[in-house]
Amino acid sequence: HTHTHRMQRVCVLVGPDYGSDLNAMDPSLEGRLRALNVEVVTYEQAKERAGTDAAVDALYCLAHPPVSKKLLDEVAPGKTLKVVANYGTGTDHIDLAECAARGVPVGHTPNVLTDATADMGWALLLACARSVVKGHNYTAAGHFNVYKNMLFLGADVSCRTIGIVGLGRIGCEVARRAAGFRMRILYHSRTPKAAAADFGAEFCALEELLSQADFVVLCCPSTAATRHCINTAAFAKMKKTAFLINIARGDVVDTDALVHALRTQQIAGAGLDVFDPEPLPASHPLLALDNVVLAPHRGSATVEARHKMAQLSIDNLAAGLQGLPLPAQAPLP
Repeated sequence: HTHTHRMQRVCVLVGPDYGSDLNAMDPSLEGRLRALNVEVVTYEQAKERAGTDAAVDALYCLAHPPVSKKLLDEVAPGKTLKVVANYGTGTDHIDLAECAARGVPVGHTPNVLTDATADMGWALLLACARSVVKGHNYTAAGHFNVYKNMLFLGADVSCRTIGIVGLGRIGCEVARRAAGFRMRILYHSRTPKAAAADFGAEFCALEELLSQADFVVLCCPSTAATRHCINTAAFAKMKKTAFLINIARGDVVDTDALVHALRTQQIAGAGLDVFDPEPLPASHPLLALDNVVLAPHRGSATVEARHKMAQLSIDNLAAGLQGLPLPAQAPLP
């Protein structure tokens, strides 16, 4: 009796429409997938083969493709699906409850991008505080031809108060860096965190954090509870001299309320790595303001972090295909 072992099939989903170019996202992935000796199929191919003996065994996701009940019904209506492996830590684009109901583990890439993302938060914070981008533009345009003593006066960072919303892995690293700047560290999260003691961080209500912080740094996941938690009422509580830094997810902030707060100088400025909608349309009013520093969702974008994210996401995929525990499994509801 010879058992012919069929090649396992991985459906690769790239971007919101599922069909973006994998190679453009990370050129190392094609080779990494090849090394697993799997057959790679597209969303369209997976749909055609659903329910046949050529159905897919795994989903490999990057650039936030929506993994919804609808998608799972389309590409994996049977019981063939063994794993959903995501390149990235955030899983707000994946219906975790639906995956749990189907007994499908979800892999993600925490830890390997924590330092990179915390560094990006600090890059934005310091750029805002010291008008780095304005200074660059002014100098690059040839305007620095005479020394001006009071030009682009910034805000001190050292010994000020930072308010961190969400003290998870990334929030903790933002706090660790803040301790080096001798800052008073406030944080808000669903529950007080034992790790806060390492940085001398004080737990407080969101209202209190907003009213006291000179820099509000968002590090929380996007959930029903955090959606638009930074809204008109939140901006009204913030200091006029405060800066908002968002390295979390765009929808944690009410974009219209943010534009209004920046336009009316209700807050001093914002450093944003994420947006809602994302990407923003080219005509969006946020893009025309001069008290923002904007980055194109580059939080984890370092050479080292990308390499580790690729490896861990593929390791999760391989483990799932073999029915082994995932090296980094997203907590299911």
